[in-house]
Amino acid sequence: MASIDLNSDLGESFGPWSMGDDAAMLQIVTSANIACGFHAGDPAGILAVLQEAASRGVVVGAHVGYRDLAGFGRRNMDPSSAELVGDTIYQIGALQGLARAVGTSVRYVKPHGALYNTIANDARQAADVINAIKAIDSSLVLLALAGAPIVTQAREAGLTVVCEAFADRAYNSDGSLVSRRLPGSVIHDPAAVAKRMLRMVSEQRVTTIDGADIALEAESICIHGDTPAAVAIARALRDTLETAGVELASFVGTSHG
Repeated sequence: MASIDLNSDLGESFGPWSMGDDAAMLQIVTSANIACGFHAGDPAGILAVLQEAASRGVVVGAHVGYRDLAGFGRRNMDPSSAELVGDTIYQIGALQGLARAVGTSVRYVKPHGALYNTIANDARQAADVINAIKAIDSSLVLLALAGAPIVTQAREAGLTVVCEAFADRAYNSDGSLVSRRLPGSVIHDPAAVAKRMLRMVSEQRVTTIDGADIALEAESICIHGDTPAAVAIARALRDTLETAGVELASFVGTSHG
């Protein structure tokens, strides 16, 4: 039987500004990428999401990003290596402390937004994130874009890397994600998302935005929690995979360390 992890970006509400339905998503996903306060999230909200994840046995990871609250971490930035290493360690450490307070632990790191897309191909910024993870806890798994150069770079540096696919994002023919500035970059139809991801799990292939067919091998599927149809997409995807006999489980097992 095939096995796959479902992950989602959670804990991104800030004060009175609500983002997504974290409680609903935590009933569906097997891993939660939780904001660390730099691109989104505030301590009280992050703590509440961690508590809910812990109570449901959902594995948690640090969703580290650029220090960019106003841009939600989706603006390209070029911090120095000292800044990026420090910022990454700071975010992971903050989430580790909050997680410990509710009886769970941080098991992996998934960079967010522009940082995620930049380090997929930018060897210098990738090295900074890799070095930061190794400095704070080399046992943390790195969740990275399937097929991107960072996968090999991080593995050669000694990290465990899990590759992921994006359920609701369109792909270019080179395996990169279509820019959010372009039409069709985000797929909103739950049935269409479920169908393409079932094919990815069973055949390791996806159709790109221009109709090409590319190989895509991944151990985890990301469903963005901030889109209007996020919960419906997640439920349709989980139902479709389970009906097809696919086992849903986190890539790192139990959330309690």
